[in-house]
Amino acid sequence: MEEQKQVAQALKPEGHLVAGELADRSDSVTPGMRIAAAWSWRAIVVAAAFAIVVFVVIQLSEIVIPLLIAVLIASLLVPLVHFLTRHHWPRWLAILVAEVGTLLALAALIYLVVTQVIRGFDDLRKQSVQSYDQFKDFLANSPFQVSEAQFNDLINQGVQSLQQDSGVLVSGALSVGLTLTHVLTGFLLVLFSTLFLLIDGKGVWHWVVRLFPKKARPAVDGAGRAGWHTVGAFVRVQILVAFIDAVGIGIVALILQIPLAIPIAVLVFLGSFVPVVGAFVTGFLAVFIALVYNGPVPAIIMLAGVLLVQQLEGHVLQPLIMGNAVKVHPLAVVLAVIGGGVLGGLPGTFFAVPFVATLNVMVKYIAQGTWRVNPKPELEDVVPDA
Repeated sequence: MEEQKQVAQALKPEGHLVAGELADRSDSVTPGMRIAAAWSWRAIVVAAAFAIVVFVVIQLSEIVIPLLIAVLIASLLVPLVHFLTRHHWPRWLAILVAEVGTLLALAALIYLVVTQVIRGFDDLRKQSVQSYDQFKDFLANSPFQVSEAQFNDLINQGVQSLQQDSGVLVSGALSVGLTLTHVLTGFLLVLFSTLFLLIDGKGVWHWVVRLFPKKARPAVDGAGRAGWHTVGAFVRVQILVAFIDAVGIGIVALILQIPLAIPIAVLVFLGSFVPVVGAFVTGFLAVFIALVYNGPVPAIIMLAGVLLVQQLEGHVLQPLIMGNAVKVHPLAVVLAVIGGGVLGGLPGTFFAVPFVATLNVMVKYIAQGTWRVNPKPELEDVVPDA
């Protein structure tokens, strides 16, 4: 009987093995599936870690965002501090001149805009009233034949709807006040963070490097230096793009002889640092002033000029110039801005490109083993055409 079972087992085809027996065999999982599984669980771990980091950053955004802004400002001011110290300036004086000079330059731009607007406010108010009357006459003589009484009824209905939604307006005002408080707190945090980065930025970075294992510190230190140079290149290019944007829209305003052309250019320059919203608000202001002072035709031309400059800046200048400076493909720049907006809103759109560029340079620096032959990279090593 035992011999018959052995003969039957020997004659059984390989494919007739039962599920349990097949599962116990070491070759039941193909090499491709093993590789896919290995990549899959590692990708899940990386995605989970990234999600945790994003969650923590969002929860601590009131601290993280000012700190990141301070890093961008410090990357712009550190070369100036080094330049002054090389010319025998005391380091404390070089730091003071760099930070206070930046504040004074920003305050001067804001002062220029405010004074120009105040000087032209009465004229702007008169022109607005005149344009308002002309608009009513246009509606009355148009095919719609909207009378002044009907127009006033529409205005009254709008006022009544605003009064009915007064609760929303009050809550909105409270939220604006809360936002202003956060902005002031963030501004002070930016000032202090920038000051300490200028004073002892190397010490802060060395402390961060010491958190890693001893064998990994040379690679981490070199990658951090390469990323720092990339951030500095990004800030300088962003200023260049904002300047080109402001000059383009300012030239259009001057050609059309629109009043307040200089304040418009300054506001466009400042607004260019706030993605999407800044360009929209400053562009709308330029078109509104053109409409009030010069009429509908110059306003349409101004709108076309604003759209043309913004399209060139957004789709040509920024991807090409910034892509070359930070060594990121233009498509990656566009996708990074969109992804940053989805994950982090307005701050995400602003920090997306420098984050991706810095991460790209640091990963490439470590992966290629550059830290073994060049442990302290300079700007020319990271951005050769700088």
